Amino acid sequence: MTEHIGSPILWTVFGLIIAFLLALDLGVLHRKSHEIGLKEAVGWSVFWVALSLLFNAGIWAMFGPQKAAEFLAGYLIEKALSVDNVFVFVLLFSSFAVPAKYQHRVLFWGVFGVLLMRAAFVFAGAAALEAFHWLIYVFGALLLVTGVKLLLAKGHTEDPARNPMFRLFKRMVPSTPEYHGERFWVREGGRWLATPLLSVLVLIEITDLIFAVDSIPAIFAVTRDPFIVLTSNIFAVLGLRALYFCLAGFVDKLRHLKTGLALVLIFVAAKMLLSEFYKVPIGLSLGVIAVLLIGSVVASLLDKRPPAAA
Repeated sequence: MTEHIGSPILWTVFGLIIAFLLALDLGVLHRKSHEIGLKEAVGWSVFWVALSLLFNAGIWAMFGPQKAAEFLAGYLIEKALSVDNVFVFVLLFSSFAVPAKYQHRVLFWGVFGVLLMRAAFVFAGAAALEAFHWLIYVFGALLLVTGVKLLLAKGHTEDPARNPMFRLFKRMVPSTPEYHGERFWVREGGRWLATPLLSVLVLIEITDLIFAVDSIPAIFAVTRDPFIVLTSNIFAVLGLRALYFCLAGFVDKLRHLKTGLALVLIFVAAKMLLSEFYKVPIGLSLGVIAVLLIGSVVASLLDKRPPAAA
């Protein structure tokens, strides 16, 4: 049985820290809607990465280098896979013409919903793997198929608005095509109508539900500890909004990043599928993941061809 480090006290302290950070973010630092500039976005990105590394140092001090390496590997995997979310955010905000000053508010509540979904996925996945060890091979096969599909894809991002769940939402929930400031709902003609901001928020949640099917099993490839899986996932997701505002202007130039992500998924899939015969050391896993991701970014920066038309 896998050793779990998450005591009730540790879970409680972590939950209180995350609740405080979210309340500080929306209730104090971003109480008034405004357009997020590159300088502010970079500052927030540095803050979230530094906070994650500080937490990682705490894991090292309390539980040793093995658990710290597992956290860092899980954080890198989730941080890399979250770039796919950025591609979708760019598509959604441009398709729905979301005013720049309201984008942070939509992403805040989107990330809040993502945190709840990821927590449910992690606890369900951990319980399932404890009860049915063979599920690791199902997860591995799922990641392998996803990685190969991503590797062979032409680079176009599928329109999330065509998702069947979103179409069902549009049929069931009356809506208005007009924006009403930062409001998700507006009352017109005696009934409540969803504004386009709510539609974008729903699409963000649907998209992450799909992405979670890949990202959660991928982290279980490097650790089975629910505390490490969830905390590394949450810290990566908390920095997702800042990452979007940093990358939105040139995300299309990272043409080789998806190749790097695909190779990471294929690597962790192989790690899962071969786990019964060979345990890949966590240090080696961390090195391979870092090299694949850094290499794909460097290759993208060196590629001077203009971005392909979508």
